[in-house]
Amino acid sequence: MSRRKYYRAILPKNRSKAKRGIFLLLKILLWPLFALFLVTLLTGAVLFIVFAKDLPRPEKFTERPFIQSTKIYDRSGKVLLYDIYGEEKREIVTLDQVPECLKQAVIAAEDVNFYHHFGIDTKAIVRAIISDLKLGKPAQGASTISQQLIRSSFLTQEKTLKRKIREIILTLELERRYSKDQILEFYLNQIPFGSNTYGVGSAAQTYFNKPVSDLTLTEATLLAALIRSPSYLSPFGDHKNELFARKDYVLDRMVQEGYINQETAQEAKNAKLVFPKALQSLKAPHFVMYVKEYLEKKYGEDFLKEKGLKVYTSLDWELQESAEKIVRERAEINKNYYAFNASLVAIDPKTGEILAMVGSVDFFGDPFPKGCTPGKNCLFDPQPNVALRSRQPGSSFKPFVYATAFKKGYSDKVVVIDEETNFGTPSNPYIPQNYDGLFRGPVTLRQALAQSLNVPSIKVLANLAGLEDSIQTAKDFGITTLTKPPSFYGLPLVLGGGEVKLLEMTSAYGVFATGGFQISPISILKIVDSDGNIIEENKKTPKKVLEPSVASLINNILSDNEARAPVFGSNPPMYFPDYQVAAKTGTTQDFRDGWIIGYTPSIVVGAWAGNSDNTPTRKEPGIVLAGPIWRAFMEKVLPRLPKEALF
Repeated sequence: MSRRKYYRAILPKNRSKAKRGIFLLLKILLWPLFALFLVTLLTGAVLFIVFAKDLPRPEKFTERPFIQSTKIYDRSGKVLLYDIYGEEKREIVTLDQVPECLKQAVIAAEDVNFYHHFGIDTKAIVRAIISDLKLGKPAQGASTISQQLIRSSFLTQEKTLKRKIREIILTLELERRYSKDQILEFYLNQIPFGSNTYGVGSAAQTYFNKPVSDLTLTEATLLAALIRSPSYLSPFGDHKNELFARKDYVLDRMVQEGYINQETAQEAKNAKLVFPKALQSLKAPHFVMYVKEYLEKKYGEDFLKEKGLKVYTSLDWELQESAEKIVRERAEINKNYYAFNASLVAIDPKTGEILAMVGSVDFFGDPFPKGCTPGKNCLFDPQPNVALRSRQPGSSFKPFVYATAFKKGYSDKVVVIDEETNFGTPSNPYIPQNYDGLFRGPVTLRQALAQSLNVPSIKVLANLAGLEDSIQTAKDFGITTLTKPPSFYGLPLVLGGGEVKLLEMTSAYGVFATGGFQISPISILKIVDSDGNIIEENKKTPKKVLEPSVASLINNILSDNEARAPVFGSNPPMYFPDYQVAAKTGTTQDFRDGWIIGYTPSIVVGAWAGNSDNTPTRKEPGIVLAGPIWRAFMEKVLPRLPKEALF
């Protein structure tokens, strides 16, 4: 047999064997993959059945489950200050009642691909992951409107794999069962807008006192802006600037998506927004919002909404009522001095407990009083809590500098020269003046502090206390706002050149009142859950930051009526014949701020008067603007307290 015939005879057989080998190899390789695919498919089907079987009927999305509200009380537990989610405000509206601009604003802000995805937006997830990787932390959200609806309706905020799987499956089933318009209608009726308000129907009534169908573009975008963080961005809270910035962002997104043009967006940005007087059942509003913000940061809005907490605060309701009345009445008089706002804080220095907090004259006041131009700063802005705002303290900062000098061994008998002095250079002079423009020659440190003399005080800072050490003393006392390098403040620090907060300043003076012990302000005594279990309780203890002898010397000077008489007279607002009360006033440059902080061993009270927009008053010092407010409150509170001598 020839070689060619031989190969013809065996080749088909070998080809057949090769084909069988290849098929066998593929069978070995593909069978596990096929089995894995079947297992995955079966597991997914089981999970889908298990988790999707509880998805309710469409009408269930407009029925909230039973909610136990969180109640905020005064220190006695008898006065209800605020009920969080205690009464749900909800008005169900159909999608055709919702103006097109509101639908577009919500979609632009929350889920731009809403009508194009199947419930999960993979593109948004990828963008979020890339953004998070760039930032190095999770910051970018990727939840669709459908996911948000599922999460807020049926799931908790716990970050577990089980919850996420359930969210995805329920979202897919939601999208399968209902149309996009149905889902959007559910969502717009379900989402919270703060102030116990749920759904766009109630939100329109709460914030604009009108039906949702009558909302303007500006109002619609503001509601869309609220969705991200309704309590934090509340128009009745301290973060209106951030709310308006978010509103403008929503308008920009609408431009990008082609819903409106740039000119329309700019008109909406410039439009005036007026909020009606709301939350009138809210007592001690600035204090409650201060507490509420803390609770939300620690526990989250959902926890507060579901767990029925009872929050017992430090507030003394009787003192709070007196403080609000006094601030309101005296601020009316202060209008004669072109000072339209005022604030007061009262603290128990032994415990740090806030007994009263009045953030401004009228929390529910008109944000656009006569003479105020919309879009510009106003003389009176009611909602912001001035007690928490950073402002220059004037001479009320001086005791920290003198305490620093006394810590270093100097006594109140040390003499400094009160004379015209250039603390700068010939080419860049700094020649401060005393309040009355006079110089007194040699004065003791006691006289200099008691009479609030500026030139001697700068010499104390420069030559005895030291800039860095004085700042450290203030920080030790609880002042947190002096974060810039000491050179930034320089010698004007002793005259109030660094910004501080009234709440922190009042608390810091408590160090003197207690003989050298510091404790941060306390607003909550305890929190009890719905079962009566205490989940949080104030157990803070004071820490020693100053020697008692130094505190005693400051107390003696600030209560020395004879030493301050040459400037303040023999019967100033700080003087109480039957009580030892120490006090210090402050006035800032151009008379923009008037301060007074005074204390006994049982209470520290700080008062501020001026204008929210930093407009100068009519050249009246703190003793004239804030002094009467502080005096009236002290007259009210002192009879309730024991007659204790300061350290």
